[in-house]
Amino acid sequence: MGHGGDVIQELTTDHREVDDLFNQFDDAAPGSPDRKRLVDAITIELVRHSVAEEMHLYPAVREHLEGGEALADKELADHESVERLLKNLEVLDVGDSVFDATVRELRDEVTGHVDDEENNLFTQLRHHVHQQVLDRLGEQVRQAKKTAPTRPHPAAPSTPPANKALAPGLGLVDRARDYVTGRGQ
Repeated sequence: MGHGGDVIQELTTDHREVDDLFNQFDDAAPGSPDRKRLVDAITIELVRHSVAEEMHLYPAVREHLEGGEALADKELADHESVERLLKNLEVLDVGDSVFDATVRELRDEVTGHVDDEENNLFTQLRHHVHQQVLDRLGEQVRQAKKTAPTRPHPAAPSTPPANKALAPGLGLVDRARDYVTGRGQ
């Protein structure tokens, strides 16, 4: 969940972990319980990652980068698309005819978002934001992921201060549900 380093290193490592989970999904037999388990793991990682970005990274983007408002708004729109797909997957059975197609659509959305972040946003952050700020953001993101929700909540606020107030409570409820159901274990 937490890897160390500044915010760019932390989030890039998250991206590689999600890539690995998608690759494991591809290697699992169609319709198998492993595929459902892997989609649950992908969901958990993407939701925690997104919530942490929304709480800490995107406010910093707005504050520190020229054109930061538009950049942050675009990233939030990407998150909304991903969250809708995750919510759709949550109710699909692994044997449903649209399950694999929805995972492919999710992967395409995530890959596009990751490419944009790593090749555009992160480059701008590295060039325009002081290393101490990036280090502090890395720690804030790691802390946020510890209490973040693990399930999609499309109706939840995605900007401060409301998301910072609600996310830990939603996270507590999600982790309790995960514990009871064995999800993500």
